Amino acid sequence: MSVTEPRTRVSRRIGAIAESATLKVDAKAKALKASGRPIISYGAGEPDFPTPEHIVEAAVSAVVDPKNHRYTPAPGLPELREAIAEKTRRDSGWAASASQVIVTNGGKQAVYQAFQALLDDGDEVLVPTPYWTTYPEVIALAGGVMVDVFAGADQGYRVTVEQLDAAWTPKTKVLLFVSPSNPTGAVYSAEETKAIGEWALAKGLWVVADEIYQNLTYEVDRAPSITEVVPGLTNQAILVNGVAKTYAMTGWRLGWMVSPPDITAAAGNLQSHLTSNVSNISQRAAIAALNGDQSVVDDMKKAYARRRDLMVAELSKIDGFVVPEPGGAFYVYADVTGLLGREWGGNLVVNTLQLADYILDVAEVAVVPGEAFGPSGYLRFSYALGDDELLEGLQRLQKLFG
Repeated sequence: MSVTEPRTRVSRRIGAIAESATLKVDAKAKALKASGRPIISYGAGEPDFPTPEHIVEAAVSAVVDPKNHRYTPAPGLPELREAIAEKTRRDSGWAASASQVIVTNGGKQAVYQAFQALLDDGDEVLVPTPYWTTYPEVIALAGGVMVDVFAGADQGYRVTVEQLDAAWTPKTKVLLFVSPSNPTGAVYSAEETKAIGEWALAKGLWVVADEIYQNLTYEVDRAPSITEVVPGLTNQAILVNGVAKTYAMTGWRLGWMVSPPDITAAAGNLQSHLTSNVSNISQRAAIAALNGDQSVVDDMKKAYARRRDLMVAELSKIDGFVVPEPGGAFYVYADVTGLLGREWGGNLVVNTLQLADYILDVAEVAVVPGEAFGPSGYLRFSYALGDDELLEGLQRLQKLFG
């Protein structure tokens, strides 16, 4: 008589998914603030600006139009797909057609579908590290194996071709390329991007390029796209992007992926069963965002640049903080290894999970520990919050570690 293994209530595949560390920190900070504590949070990767007025007005008009009350094509409204194709031609140097665009429920769904379309069990993905907390989970859900390639503060958090080549194996199928980076804000130069792109092309690798922060840069107008500097990659690349960060539209849940026709067809089939079309109201708003006045983006960028400069300057005053200046996004990624292995608050602190808890408990400042993005020893600070709060939180940290 055989004994069968008891079945788990939750599938092993889904049970293995880790909770989003950034959302967990943000939720804890909001809960503490709601209880009356004066928490200042640098945790959320979310613009503090309202969505620009002309975008909201387009959505209001869309709500009352009956044509938006029905199902529309699963890959997206034709007008929006064309607007995204035009942005891709303009900003990423890829003359993709609208038929190569799929509109998704936020950039996360685009990332998920990209890896689902590309990976079979055991396929390896080279992931420059530190990485966004969602990448390992979506790669694992697709049956892939993440191979992290680490670049620390001494490299400006940018990996080299030599590092990628050392990590390559015959099982490597995909290179993930992110510039500007979450969590580091690192921006690869055109020369660095070209070198990596040419290496990937020569190796026959697919490139998944997450360009969600592409237009949030400070020393250059935009981050160089890997398909712009290496046009030959367009037959083996997927670009993922969205309106969330650039236009302060995180809650609208509107992203997209651009890919070769066979991948677009495969991902479109998946989406037809997974979610069907994105909310038509959000799609109409995104059309207004992409085709409308772009000066609102410049205004937000100026505010981010000012906050970045303040944060880098003030954090750099704290002994034990090494703070490379980010070139894009809205994060500072501080190397705080100099604070570890010491007693803080009467307890030995050996990693940044413990350090972040100490900072939250004593200074009432929420930050995200490096463990969420790879190795311990780092803290991520978002500067997408008001100027007064930003400065007060930094002063609390200076007092805490002074």
